[in-house]
Amino acid sequence: QVQLVESGGGLVQAGGSLRLSCAASGRFFRINDMGWYRQAPGKQRELVAATTTGGRTNYSDSVKGRFTISRENAKNTVYLEMNNLKPEDTAVYYCNALIQRTYFSGDFNTWGQGTQVTVSS
Repeated sequence: QVQLVESGGGLVQAGGSLRLSCAASGRFFRINDMGWYRQAPGKQRELVAATTTGGRTNYSDSVKGRFTISRENAKNTVYLEMNNLKPEDTAVYYCNALIQRTYFSGDFNTWGQGTQVTVSS
């Protein structure tokens, strides 16, 4: 079974930094796009940042210039470096990946369990 395991969330003061990590485990052929989403209480889940296998990145306007997404393909891991955090960044952050389980299969949309990020003012 393929799993995404996140780590690195926590409580930080406004202006501080956190680094989230997400590692894929299990048997699969290839990981394609990877990304981070977040969901604040009472709000819909939203895309924060995404990256392709080739390293192209995409960010939501609210985090541009403050967050950086990166990946280590050899470790099947994606990171989210979050700087200058604001109280409005408080949310549960979810890792997402499009995982091709076999050579012949299509992408399977896979989610991590989520990690809480809380930014105090």
